[in-house]
Amino acid sequence: MDMGKKPSRKTLTDARDMVVRMTHRGAKQAHEDDGDGVGIMISIPDEYYRTCCTFTLPPAGSYGVGNLFMPPQEDKREDSVKLVERMARKLGLQVIGWRAPLPVNSLVLGPYARTTEPFIAQVYVTLAEEEAPDSAGEEKKPSKARVGGALRMSPKEFQGLNLETRLFLLRRAVALRDREVFVCSLSSRTIVYKGQFKPSQLFEYYLDLKAEKCTAFLAIVHSRFSTNSFPSWNRAHPFRRIAHNGEINTLAGNRNSIRTREALMNDTSAFGGAQLDAFFPVDEDIGSDSALLDNVVELLLAAGTRDLAEVIMMVIPEAWQNADRMEPEKKAFYKYLSCVMEPWDGPALVCFTDGIQFGATLDRNGLRPGRFYITKDKRLILASEVGVVDVPQEEVQFKGRLRPGRMLLVDFSEGKLIEDNELKMRYAKKQPYASFLQTHSIEIKDRLDAEAKTDAALIEELLDEEPGSFDASDTTLVNKRVLPLLTYTGYTYEKVEMLMAPMVKTGAEPLGSMGQDVALACMSRMPRQPFDYFFQLFAQATNPPIDPIREANVMSLTCPVGPEKSLLEPSPEACRRVFLDSPILDTRRYNALFGLEADGMPTVVLDMTYGLSETKSRARQADRATRGNNLLKERLDQICKEAEAAILGDGAAILVLSHRRASQSRVPVSSLLAVGAVHQDLIAKKLRAKVALVVEAADAHEIHHFCCLLGFGCDAIYPYLCYLSLLRVRGTDMPLSQRIENFRKASDGGILKVMSKMGISCLQSYKGAQLFQAVGMDKEVIAKCFTGCKFVLNGAGFNIFEMDAMELHKMAFPDRPQPPLVDNEVEELEDFGEYHFRSIHETEIHMNTPDVIYKMQEAARSNSGEAYKMFSTWQNKITEQTEIRGQLEFLSEECDPIDISEVEPAVEIVKRFCTGAASFGSISDEAHRAMAIAMNRIGGKSNTGEGGEDPMRFTHLEKGEFEAGSVKWDIVNGDSFRSKIKQVASGRFGVTAEYLANAEELQIKLAQGAKPGEGGELPGYKVIGKIAETRKATPGVGLISPPPHHDMYSIEDVAQLIKDLKNANPSARISVKLVARLGIGVIASGVVKGKADHLTISGMSGGTGAAKWGSIKHCGLPWEIGLAETHQTLVLNGLRNRVTLQTDGQVRTGRDVVIAAMLGAEEIAMTTAPLITLGCIMMRKCHLNTCPVGVATQDPDLRKKFTGQPEHLINYLFMVAEEAREIMASLGIKKFNDLIGRTDLLRPKGYLKDNPKTADLDFADLLKPAWTMENSMSNIADMPMYCCEPQDHELAHALDQSLISRCAPALQDKEKVHLKGININNVDRSVGGILSFEVSKKFGAGGLPEGTLHVSFIGSSGQSFGNFLAPGITFELEGDANDYIGKGLSGGTLIVYKPNQAPYASHDAIIAGNAALYGGTAGKAFFAGIAAERFAVRNSGATAVCEGVGDHGCEYMTRGTVIVLGQMGSNFAAGMSGGIAFILDMEEALCNKASVHLEGIVEEEDKTLLKDLITEHQKFTGSKVASDLLAKWADSLPLCLGAKTLSD
Repeated sequence: MDMGKKPSRKTLTDARDMVVRMTHRGAKQAHEDDGDGVGIMISIPDEYYRTCCTFTLPPAGSYGVGNLFMPPQEDKREDSVKLVERMARKLGLQVIGWRAPLPVNSLVLGPYARTTEPFIAQVYVTLAEEEAPDSAGEEKKPSKARVGGALRMSPKEFQGLNLETRLFLLRRAVALRDREVFVCSLSSRTIVYKGQFKPSQLFEYYLDLKAEKCTAFLAIVHSRFSTNSFPSWNRAHPFRRIAHNGEINTLAGNRNSIRTREALMNDTSAFGGAQLDAFFPVDEDIGSDSALLDNVVELLLAAGTRDLAEVIMMVIPEAWQNADRMEPEKKAFYKYLSCVMEPWDGPALVCFTDGIQFGATLDRNGLRPGRFYITKDKRLILASEVGVVDVPQEEVQFKGRLRPGRMLLVDFSEGKLIEDNELKMRYAKKQPYASFLQTHSIEIKDRLDAEAKTDAALIEELLDEEPGSFDASDTTLVNKRVLPLLTYTGYTYEKVEMLMAPMVKTGAEPLGSMGQDVALACMSRMPRQPFDYFFQLFAQATNPPIDPIREANVMSLTCPVGPEKSLLEPSPEACRRVFLDSPILDTRRYNALFGLEADGMPTVVLDMTYGLSETKSRARQADRATRGNNLLKERLDQICKEAEAAILGDGAAILVLSHRRASQSRVPVSSLLAVGAVHQDLIAKKLRAKVALVVEAADAHEIHHFCCLLGFGCDAIYPYLCYLSLLRVRGTDMPLSQRIENFRKASDGGILKVMSKMGISCLQSYKGAQLFQAVGMDKEVIAKCFTGCKFVLNGAGFNIFEMDAMELHKMAFPDRPQPPLVDNEVEELEDFGEYHFRSIHETEIHMNTPDVIYKMQEAARSNSGEAYKMFSTWQNKITEQTEIRGQLEFLSEECDPIDISEVEPAVEIVKRFCTGAASFGSISDEAHRAMAIAMNRIGGKSNTGEGGEDPMRFTHLEKGEFEAGSVKWDIVNGDSFRSKIKQVASGRFGVTAEYLANAEELQIKLAQGAKPGEGGELPGYKVIGKIAETRKATPGVGLISPPPHHDMYSIEDVAQLIKDLKNANPSARISVKLVARLGIGVIASGVVKGKADHLTISGMSGGTGAAKWGSIKHCGLPWEIGLAETHQTLVLNGLRNRVTLQTDGQVRTGRDVVIAAMLGAEEIAMTTAPLITLGCIMMRKCHLNTCPVGVATQDPDLRKKFTGQPEHLINYLFMVAEEAREIMASLGIKKFNDLIGRTDLLRPKGYLKDNPKTADLDFADLLKPAWTMENSMSNIADMPMYCCEPQDHELAHALDQSLISRCAPALQDKEKVHLKGININNVDRSVGGILSFEVSKKFGAGGLPEGTLHVSFIGSSGQSFGNFLAPGITFELEGDANDYIGKGLSGGTLIVYKPNQAPYASHDAIIAGNAALYGGTAGKAFFAGIAAERFAVRNSGATAVCEGVGDHGCEYMTRGTVIVLGQMGSNFAAGMSGGIAFILDMEEALCNKASVHLEGIVEEEDKTLLKDLITEHQKFTGSKVASDLLAKWADSLPLCLGAKTLSD
């Protein structure tokens, strides 16, 4: 753009070059010529339009123009044209004329885009003649008078509104009345051209853009990578005001909030006093998160009370809650805005303009790149990458980047860029926000009563007893009172002992292991709460989770609650809300809410119970049956009516839904059903914004329960009965008040963790966002209580929930009294066996039972077909009662069986098997090696997991014996302990060039079945010896990996990582591991478009290592659901033939294997079953290091107890394959490939109808054959159902290929080679990867001698420059680098410095992008400039010098040395557990001191190291900063601080 508003053709041609050079950040579809969508927004080319129009245009700025997508059918199009012209007249506008059709070249479109191509017309609109003097740029105060109703629109009603506002209203009116018309934009300042293209097609399709006379001073381009929705013409960006690179993770909550606020915005002076009913809903509902954000931004801007920059600050605020260094005025400004609007949270780079301002902002955590240049002639070039436009370096005045939460703004009236802090302080000082807050807002923590209370007094209060009326010191009396209520509301012995007791004792959520193996709630024979039907959503591929441990500084639980004011009219009273510091209320905070009536916030309590006697009335029962109702549903309806009456009649500002009346005679309504029903009902009635919703819940006692309540609309929770249950925690003499405080602390941490899994920073945005998926819940319940929540299988309705409630009532209040000898004081809660297997009858059924484990091991050890058949029969019977696949049966009677000899042999089928990703460290070396050697022998694959692999295992073995635990293995020539699958996870443990080069498959772990959205966890007592060395970690220090985050935080970055790994090992298959969830099909399609060769769809039930119990139990979905959807969607998109599908998750038998194939899998991964064959007995002690059979422990004594043999696993897998062959023969299937996708051979079992819980399960979507699905692009029936076409990774065109040929002397004979003047730009990505592969394959980890191969580049390098650079290679770059430079640096050397002719100071300019040196293990890097966010994250051995870093530098660093000679961002050294960092002029407040301490440089060794490295830096880069420091070394040294781990 030109900041001086000078239109030029160059602005457009540069925009064209920019979007084409970022083609890799968008996506192609199945056909090479079909893209996901591209567009451009430009300032209106007035002079050019005057040459195109056959009608006369008014002066520039006094007419609006827009491009419209219209129906291809002429009759429909005529109706649409009439609608536009009619609505224009009603708004006091007139249509000047049309360009219809707009000149386009349809021949450039791909086949799919051609089938969906709309008719495109351009409309010109101005004010009607009687209002012509008003221009778009003249802001005229609107009339206060309201004329007529909104539905009887007339021009008079909108008198006084300027042209731009009326154009907005016209577009809204058209969009809401004709769904077949899409208005790309309609403005007097900007216009949008977009469509379903790939980047090179945009300027070829729209002939306007090709015209030399078409000029602009502003252009915003965007290329889409569709992952959360399917591509379409109208979903392409830019929209009318924004272009958005990112995801809005809180979309459902934002949508619900906007919907309910419409009532507050209806009668407003902002639009001339006209009611806005005719222009609502705000959401146009085109299926895009960005589109909804644009709708809201447009509305707020059109209201005229805020300019565009302030609107964006409101919807995407920076992280202010924990920002102690932020100016008080700015903090007050953001706090005020939080009372008006919750953040639209998620990773985002948003560019925005209204033609008056142009700006860009990043999300609060900086999870998108934004780099910019400013030139001497006042041009601004901003993009996700540098090098996208050729700019002479001598013309560059400044190089910068957007920082987390910061904003870049050009106000065209000023003609300059305004710096973030100056800009925001302007807005912060516009009003006395601190005064507004002090006068109107309420801090609940300032309203608390005295703290000191005895246990007895607290118990009285929790029991709602008058002081002195109840002997709370009598434990028998308290137990007698509380125990039935605990049983009644779902508490069990296991939950108290395994979940709540650790939370009380440690203040943290407890760990578990070995996954989930009990029945889904919809299949359980035990009474289950509605909470159990919901599973937490999580981020994978499309957006990143947040690290709640190391990046807690951006997270917050603080929320304003209570009545809201209109979004459109800012006022001091808008902050009249109550701030809660935690959603989990203790007794004092709960009581404080009732004291707010004097502040104008009355509280009304609504009962959440119903009378037990009402269920016994025959007349009532008959009436309910006639109306299809039950008492639970009736009571929910009543509660909703009572809530409405409380708001409208009693003026309630706080509604409390209470279980207090629950008793033997009154049944508690599930708090989740009640909260959901009331929340949705109030939204529908547009009352939700008028009240805070609090629940006084007896049944909420797990972190998952709290998250469900918050996620479905609750503002705060008072779990009074849960607090009473804490009295049952044994082994502590802690007073009850402290127990409650510790439990609340653990709960707060758990809520933050659940939020972080979805990439959400603020509880305010999480509330009401419905980030859950339901399995087996009836659609009627979803519609009433959880509207819009995604669900699958249908299933349990209100009748089932009422039935389960009555079952719990029977347990709590049995018909027969307790025997006289039972001591009430020791009477215990029920034990349902949800966590551990129980042998008694009335408990949960587990997949892993002792008899099944025994029989599996017997079969494996003896190679007994008879024992295997018995195991298989028992296992399949259990599966019938626990798993989705167990509810299905084969249509054998409709098939023609064949002789088994005709079926593909077992020796071929076992090659499709692999073991899952159990890392070296989580399991013993013996177990890890046993799986590797077994899988190698049968032609299958074993998986390293994320812990790396000992290089000693890369070589083939010779005949002999190998001692493993208490046994010896017979080794034959050619055996190998090498795992063919090498996993690459967020922790990057042991990921070196050599490691990658020794793989046949490289698996990117985007999610893990037992804990999707979280990183792996290895307790410190397992991080010892060879494990610590292989992981390049500090011995004895526990490892909690980052979540899939730093280079996996968007689909385009996942695509980049795929490219990085393919370059690092061109012969390896690149796999991506995803976890089953609803919507995974679209995600998987995006990953395949990103060039993945292989996908693993993992089920929720796996996981060997440590994970929080809440994650194990309540996250992810069964693999059957995810696999079926993935297969169907890939077929629908024409992508299935490009990728191999695999699944895993408690797969045990040949029947499981066949069903997996029928649902779409070509390969099967197993982890738990192989470990059982090797001796595992499912003690679930993996995380404690106490495995008694040596399988999942690092204790040397316990490892000696290992008895597994590779042959045991081989025997088992062949028996599984033989069972699969028998089933294939019965179905008449000869080849395994012919099984894939054959869901037509499956049906639900008939007896499901006999069980009330399973009677309504619906498997139709799951079993829909992919080839029957509709696709307008091609005939799906003819598409392959399995992988048969390799991905084109375009390696032949990689820059490395020419480097390799020119470096042949070095690669062959170790001769020194120096290549100079190699030109490079952003399209040259992963440079160095293939070159390093060649070095590693030939020379191993040692690589080449230092200095053998030196390559000098000029320009802007693409992403991942120096990718896994091997020893002996030096890359020198004169220019700048994009994200991930030095990723996985493995011994090479990187040198980057600014061009000699560039006039700017290097230490003030950005020279490297985000996550530079991520996962570096060795080597050196010198950057003469500033590196952006996350510099040297997970550094585990590399040495680096730079002249400034962004936020989160050296995060989770375990080894290596980093020197920062300049400015530093916040949260430096978070989670750092090894290595050392030296920082010049450090501001200590920017350092995260949880794991490091700062000290002066006093040790001689440190002084020498520091000086030597700075000297090298100066030598290689010519750094002026280094020269100045060295010139005055004695004065410089005291200015440096060292960051060392606390253990040093």
